[in-house]
Amino acid sequence: MGAHDLLLVAGEASGDLHGARLLSELKSLVPDLEAFGMGGAELRAAGLDAVADSREIAVVGLTEALRILPRAKQIFRQLLAECERRKPATAILIDSPEFNLRLAKQLKARGIKVIYYISPQVWAWRRGRVKAIARVVDLMLVVFPFEVDFYRGHDVAVEHVGHPLVDEVPVLPQAWDRGAPAGGEPFRITLLPGSRRSEVEALLPSMLGAARLLVDRLPAIFTLVQAPTIADEQVENALATAGVEVRRIRERRFEEIANSHLVLCASGTATLEVGLLGTPLIVAYRLNPLTYRMAKWLVRLPHFSLVNLVLGRGVVPELLQEGANAEGLAAAAEGLLRDPARIAVMRTGLAELRPRLGASGASRRAAEQVAGVLLRNGRAA
Repeated sequence: MGAHDLLLVAGEASGDLHGARLLSELKSLVPDLEAFGMGGAELRAAGLDAVADSREIAVVGLTEALRILPRAKQIFRQLLAECERRKPATAILIDSPEFNLRLAKQLKARGIKVIYYISPQVWAWRRGRVKAIARVVDLMLVVFPFEVDFYRGHDVAVEHVGHPLVDEVPVLPQAWDRGAPAGGEPFRITLLPGSRRSEVEALLPSMLGAARLLVDRLPAIFTLVQAPTIADEQVENALATAGVEVRRIRERRFEEIANSHLVLCASGTATLEVGLLGTPLIVAYRLNPLTYRMAKWLVRLPHFSLVNLVLGRGVVPELLQEGANAEGLAAAAEGLLRDPARIAVMRTGLAELRPRLGASGASRRAAEQVAGVLLRNGRAA
């Protein structure tokens, strides 16, 4: 117990994946490492001793968070109890700020070094939280280069390690490299409604409604990529009443996206995956009305999709709240697919994304930073 016991907490699908890559690299640097905490299937496969499953608290929005609050409190107590038992010297917290920043405060009070991997987007909204971060986080590992100056300006120790998606998303042949469909062949349109139940509830009906409208306007076929965190029943119920034929897949999503002419995509990490593959996309998001009113008051950014934020301009269309309805999505999709010049401009912009996200090896660089802290703590012990 102690110096090379590590608490690792990831609260959603992307954090689970990035955490698993980090843990695998870290074990090669610190062979006697024992990691425990909260994660999903990816982290468990990488060797995490899971106290809780991250899917239980992976929601978006205020009212959605209230529904899972009792279970989140229970998990919070379980993690702290396990820390009391195993006494780790170091913790890695991945994204999920509503849960993890509260946890960081408790860990700091127990003398545990806190490393935060993949920054909360405090530079986008609720900037006041950076003061709390400065008090409870010993090292912030960020994936976007513009985050470094923000944290240094608020006296937070920070290192830019690059984005792990640069390694995770391959370079694949792209549908548009073969040109637009000819001779009545259909456009291939992929639906990515999100990895959280609340996201899928909010977005999938609108995406399916858009598909139903589009089949009457242009030749098109549709594929739904189901995230592993989403239950079959939720998707099957939506497809049963869709009124349009939609193929469903769970694997080989990168190949499917690359072979698509357009993706309708929930805002989040998935937008970066689609952008790195070079596939044109439309980003959509819908929040509970109360959550949206709060966010609108607090957010001071010209864009909400990560693709546009990283590129610094509106390369891909963004549809928010009521604008992300079936007609809005269908109109935006039809407008793009009927305009090869707009597609070409978008693809040129997306080609800038990979170099903007940094060099390959992000997970290894993050692991080296963590290993340095672990080994220093071990020597101190």
